Amino acid sequence: MKTLLALSIGAILAGSTLLSPAVSAATPTPYIHTQFNVTESMQQADLLVVLVPEDSGELRLSGWDRASRNHINRAISVAAFTGKAGSQLEIVAPVGLNYGRVLLLGVGNPAELTRAKAEEMGASLSGWVNGTKAETVHVHSQLIANATDNHRISAALAHGVELRNYRFDRYKSQPDARPAQRYSWQVALATDARVQFEQKQALAQGVFTARELTNLPGSDGYPEAFARYAQQVLEPLGVEVTILGPEQVKALGMGSLYSVSQGSHMKAHLLVARWRGNQDEQPIALVGKGNSFDTGGYNLKTQAASILRMHTDKAGGAAVVGAIKALAGQKAPVHVVGVVPLSINMISGDATLPGDVVTAGDGSTIEVGNTDAEGRLILADGIWYAREHLNARAIADIATLTGAKVGALGNAYSAIFTQHSDIEQTMREAGDLVQERVWPLPLEGYDGIVRSRIADRINTGSPGAQAGAIFLQHFAGDTPWVHIDMAGEAFVNSATGIHPEGSTGHGVRLLTEWVKLYQAQ
Repeated sequence: MKTLLALSIGAILAGSTLLSPAVSAATPTPYIHTQFNVTESMQQADLLVVLVPEDSGELRLSGWDRASRNHINRAISVAAFTGKAGSQLEIVAPVGLNYGRVLLLGVGNPAELTRAKAEEMGASLSGWVNGTKAETVHVHSQLIANATDNHRISAALAHGVELRNYRFDRYKSQPDARPAQRYSWQVALATDARVQFEQKQALAQGVFTARELTNLPGSDGYPEAFARYAQQVLEPLGVEVTILGPEQVKALGMGSLYSVSQGSHMKAHLLVARWRGNQDEQPIALVGKGNSFDTGGYNLKTQAASILRMHTDKAGGAAVVGAIKALAGQKAPVHVVGVVPLSINMISGDATLPGDVVTAGDGSTIEVGNTDAEGRLILADGIWYAREHLNARAIADIATLTGAKVGALGNAYSAIFTQHSDIEQTMREAGDLVQERVWPLPLEGYDGIVRSRIADRINTGSPGAQAGAIFLQHFAGDTPWVHIDMAGEAFVNSATGIHPEGSTGHGVRLLTEWVKLYQAQ
């Protein structure tokens, strides 16, 4: 790789991009094979899904003759099906209809059905459909009379189907067939509904991108490969992408970021991705931890089960890339920039040692009390870069940072740390909306928690979640800031809800909605 030390700082900040080929395994591929069509008329299909509001009474759909109605409504009576949200009733070989199966899917009171519940129902529908041999599915929603509810619920169900049908199979020589059904969604007004479907599909593409990046093994998702992958998926959407290579990172003084990868031949990078959806001078900055594999460094992880999953330590950075992709795909009217400091925590004769002192971009010194607390080392310089070089109006960082967070909140909530009530409120609202929920933990009352004997601060402390947050708070300076610790939420061992087995893409939907809510204040 060509040395870039001769570049001036001005040239570096202009965003010169390093040139070298990306690894083929990190090349974007189609994420999903399921297809959707929005229509206002009945379509022939292998399966008919009817969305049924609670207590709808006798069902009468266009094209059903008396025998068909009698058969369907007799089945409803026998099964005591009421249309409660999430309930299902399957009718095989319905009399007088050209569908192999009819599935009645209860939506409860449509006005009260939340987005998150509808998405979960879509994921459940996907699982049911995938258990059949159906190639075509028609979803009839016109029993939901209110057009707003009709479109909202249909789009949310479709989003749930998409999210569940993602598969990471690029390394299988003979992968199982992916779900590839063709869905037609019969809605009240196709033109209006299509807008909502397209918005949700853009969001799903962001989630898929994050899942793919997180799922990549360490040797294929290393810093430069991660950055190149992001560049390939973002630039076609109009996102401005800058990749700073290791010599540029060093020249800018980001010794904290650089130190984590100095033991590897795959050195640190910094990815910057800007979406200018409006002309605001100050962007909202999203900073994501992109540690592409975490051995623990010389504080080596010694449990096989733990180290096996350390390719997921880049999930925060993947969430930032996914959120930028979603916002750009939605053409959201926001000015947002994603910053992903990228590292790989390896051991060699050149690796950082416990007790070493490194200098961050802001000139402050850090004692490396534990090389396995590397996430805050790379985020420190990422946050500083967003503040100093991007003039961010607000900064949100996100990371799989501490086991202490899992001990405090488990996997049901991400921890958030902020002293800004407007950020906390909008972050909690966004989390509730998409069911990537957050819970605030305190920053106050921990004086001296990251005090170092020999440097300005140390990268360890107890309690661990607070120590990580307070360490990072310094680098945000006076810029409104929030830290999101999403440890434990990046990966699932088996399919659940909207998540297939593997990476969840957690954080994409949270950040996407938060940026829009915060921008609108």
